Amino acid sequence: MSTKNPRRRKRSRPIRRKSANNPNLSLPYKLLWAVVGLFLTIGGTFMEPSTTTLPWNWASESGVQTYALGVTFQVGAVLLVGCLGGKQSGALSQIIYILLGLFLPRFRIFTHGGGLDYIIEPTFGYLLGFIPGAWICGSLAFRTKPTLEALAFSCFCGLFTIHLLGIIYLIGLHLFGFIDEGFIALLQDILQYSLRPLFGQSTIVCGVSVLAFALRRIMFY
Repeated sequence: MSTKNPRRRKRSRPIRRKSANNPNLSLPYKLLWAVVGLFLTIGGTFMEPSTTTLPWNWASESGVQTYALGVTFQVGAVLLVGCLGGKQSGALSQIIYILLGLFLPRFRIFTHGGGLDYIIEPTFGYLLGFIPGAWICGSLAFRTKPTLEALAFSCFCGLFTIHLLGIIYLIGLHLFGFIDEGFIALLQDILQYSLRPLFGQSTIVCGVSVLAFALRRIMFY
């Protein structure tokens, strides 16, 4: 009896498909979001958000009253571009923002002006934190399905990164004597630049999460 050798079937490699939850954005698209993020960050530097009283109190004698949150939309812009454009667009927009502020001081795009002397400002570490903050936020925002909870988590991780780098930079400035030395002075700076703005920035993060979730649903990615 003769046996026929079965033909060897060629193993086909699995086709990698783009996930709808983690799309591969094209280079022009990333550059567009980087430019948008740059202008949003510049504009957000000089815009201060406010909140109002609860709706059921609007009919009272006091009416609708607004209260400033004591922060700007700057951090919100950093996190928003990360949620919409991804980690590369978010980080690139902040790199350009910092370079423009340092080397083109006449535009005064930082909160207190600009120029190379700004590197010894207590808040410069927080500006440097925009780069990894936007990167981490964008990386987490595109890792899973863009749910409201996932986007909020990515934004809060980015916010934590910004404050972490800002505090580390503050410690370095105190250690090397660029600003007032002493442990009490360091605690006062941390209180002023991290703890006091945290409530207002957390409120902005909630708004950014909702906005990013809506825009991601509208743009189908």
